[in-house]
Amino acid sequence: MLFGIEPKHAEATLGEITRVYVDTLGGGAQADQMRDMLIGALQQSGLFAITENQERADAILKGSADDQTFMQEHSTSDSVGFTAGEATGSRSAVSIGASSSSNKSLHAGINQSDSSHIQERHHEAFASVRLVNGVGDVIWSTTQESGGAKFRGAMSDVADKIAHRLIDETKKARELAAAAKSPQAATLAPEAPKGIATIK
Repeated sequence: MLFGIEPKHAEATLGEITRVYVDTLGGGAQADQMRDMLIGALQQSGLFAITENQERADAILKGSADDQTFMQEHSTSDSVGFTAGEATGSRSAVSIGASSSSNKSLHAGINQSDSSHIQERHHEAFASVRLVNGVGDVIWSTTQESGGAKFRGAMSDVADKIAHRLIDETKKARELAAAAKSPQAATLAPEAPKGIATIK
């Protein structure tokens, strides 16, 4: 018997889990808050009884979690340049004093440069958890991460993802277990009445 789980629950499968103990999570400083959020999300589902007594649990939810905030930088630079120029000139002179000269000059230029430096604050949370029964078998596991959702933060979103996945898969496992225990309908086809030939 591991983790103090009662022997009658030691080899519980996912479909048999009704009482869960959420263990202390490893990881960063926010792991305790993630544990509290997981407890709240699982308790709210009504599918499990959450206990603080390991000896009463069918399985223990173990794992690690972390919550990080970091800055991401983006730099951009755009430039446009255009220049054009034309210059001509001539000069002539003769000894008797006559002279002529001409000069033509044209120049245009455009130069523009834009640059930007943007810093964005990002918030990410992740958790990797597993459900372990009394003999140490991992009967369910998942890893979830989030950068936050529309109406909740990253950590709360991760806790909800974990809870919803565990709830959905537990419901499916319970339905399969119930179907396996229910009486099976007769599967043999009725015999043809005597004296009537069966057409093949």
